[in-house]
Amino acid sequence: MSEGDRSLIEFICTTLPSRVIFGQGTSVRLPEEVERLGLQRALVLATPSRKPDAERLSAHLGTRSAGVLATAVMHTPVNVTEAALAVVENLGADGLVAIGGGSTTGLSKAIALRTGLPQIIIPTTYAGSEMTPIVGETKDGGKTTKRSPRILPEVVIYDVERTLSLPVPLSVASGMNAIAHAVEALYARDRNPVATLMAEEGVRALGQALPRIAAHPVDRDVRAEALYGAWLCGVCLGSVSMAIHHKLCHVIGGLFNLPHAQTHTVILPHATAYNAPAAPDAMVRLARALDAPDAALGLYEFAGRLGCPRALRDLGMPEAGIDQAVTLSLRNAPWNPVPIEAEAVRELLRRAWRGDVPASAFQS
Repeated sequence: MSEGDRSLIEFICTTLPSRVIFGQGTSVRLPEEVERLGLQRALVLATPSRKPDAERLSAHLGTRSAGVLATAVMHTPVNVTEAALAVVENLGADGLVAIGGGSTTGLSKAIALRTGLPQIIIPTTYAGSEMTPIVGETKDGGKTTKRSPRILPEVVIYDVERTLSLPVPLSVASGMNAIAHAVEALYARDRNPVATLMAEEGVRALGQALPRIAAHPVDRDVRAEALYGAWLCGVCLGSVSMAIHHKLCHVIGGLFNLPHAQTHTVILPHATAYNAPAAPDAMVRLARALDAPDAALGLYEFAGRLGCPRALRDLGMPEAGIDQAVTLSLRNAPWNPVPIEAEAVRELLRRAWRGDVPASAFQS
């Protein structure tokens, strides 16, 4: 270990009991995984746009399918979950199969939290939430996060083929969202050597893959590298606690119904700059993974090269909402390497709203 890592010699590492199947064309193994879990009536979940995919999976399951529910939406609203629970009960479903991104995974996890039903997730984006025992739910404009072993999916089937049709803008934003999980794992209070290794490798893999996806969207090898990176970043998200970045994204995403991945993309360089003074080793690792001289500025410039949005105003957040976001962010604030203080967070959000370069660019 390096000098900066010596504090990690004493640590607690909790490994998560998920079964992961990774490769190309692995979706064909869904029926055997359903059978292995002993499911007789698995309900297939999706967003409305993914309904045709869900129907094909349902047909592939044959008599072991309870049907399709394609009602998942962004930020996992509680009312949508409650309506889904009624469908689960009416159909007598004994398990869940989710195909899609974070919205569908979120619905599956919210149902599992309330029912204990086993889950099989087939991700189509790089969100990473499929690897975590965490779900974020929205109600009345507020977003709350819950953590429980009941939330963790039993099986995740990573099928590279399922990501080939993901549009480039969503691919790169989703990849930036995944990188955010790794960034916060590098400076988490409960970080450990395993999570640190996975975080740096996850950022490296996505840092190399995302520009190549922009140039060659249907290159299977490149998509596999990105999905591999997303898996590692997702494990990081599930293994250690998150800090100011995720808190801010949950607050403003829930308040203003902003697109999830793009919100993470905009906030990430600024949250990284906020924590840089107290996390030098994390910044070294992150800059190395990105092949950039400065971690925060490297993230900002990387997002720009990918054509990602870099300003909250471009996502629809009103400038007048900054003060409300600051107030909510300080409620039940998570541990963070740098104290979470109102004026500093306000300045962070102002810069993110305008799309300015991160503050660390002026501190180096």
